[in-house]
Amino acid sequence: MPEAKINGIQLYYEEYGSGHPFILLHGLGGDHQMFGHEIEQLKAHYRVIALDSRGHGKSEKVPQYTMEDHIQDVIGLMDHLLIKKTNILGASMGSYVAQGVAIAVPERVEKLILVVAKAFGKTSSTARLLAEHADEVKGLTQEEQMYALSKYIFHDLQAVGEWSQKLAVNVPVLTFEQQEAANRALENFDFRPELHKITANTLLISGKYDGLNPPKDGKEVASLIQKSCFEEFEKSGHAPSVEEPKRYTEVINNFLRS
Repeated sequence: MPEAKINGIQLYYEEYGSGHPFILLHGLGGDHQMFGHEIEQLKAHYRVIALDSRGHGKSEKVPQYTMEDHIQDVIGLMDHLLIKKTNILGASMGSYVAQGVAIAVPERVEKLILVVAKAFGKTSSTARLLAEHADEVKGLTQEEQMYALSKYIFHDLQAVGEWSQKLAVNVPVLTFEQQEAANRALENFDFRPELHKITANTLLISGKYDGLNPPKDGKEVASLIQKSCFEEFEKSGHAPSVEEPKRYTEVINNFLRS
């Protein structure tokens, strides 16, 4: 199995294709399988490495960890795989980690794609949204809570629902304790003072109806990175790759060719 011991824990990843490296970093509570669409598009031209972040997927579950741990895990994996320079695509939580990597080792990141991103947070976006709608989700299970809040997160609920059902077959569900640890790792980070250090050509993608990381958050990130561009998807929420897959592919391909 494609595993590596990085920073003292076992990390799981999968590789596809060959060529220039391209690392994919998933969102909170997910794993590398969230990137089925991206992997199919990118593997024809790149060496795609899709990582299960610590505490997620098939990677080791540890009781506590931090954003900095996530960042150093990616850098450690790059060292393990002898990757000197890479492209990175991060979605939601993965976009935070990607920012941290591009700040820490700017010379090692060539192109950076940040999907539904933000640059800072006192809590995870999910924890914030749950707190804002606490009365609405009171007494519901974790799964029921996220279903109830989906109308605030996504625009094309049918497309996202079908995608989620397919993922649910294979993506391991985190226990309550594991989900809490994952949420705590996203508390109190703020990359804004250091985003100027990023030298990679950067693409920001946000969804107009995203209640977790709305477009204003993506625009703020873009405004603080020198070589950046911003795209707002008019028919998407927090999952542009699922809600507007054709435009998503076109925008990313155009950016990679530029």
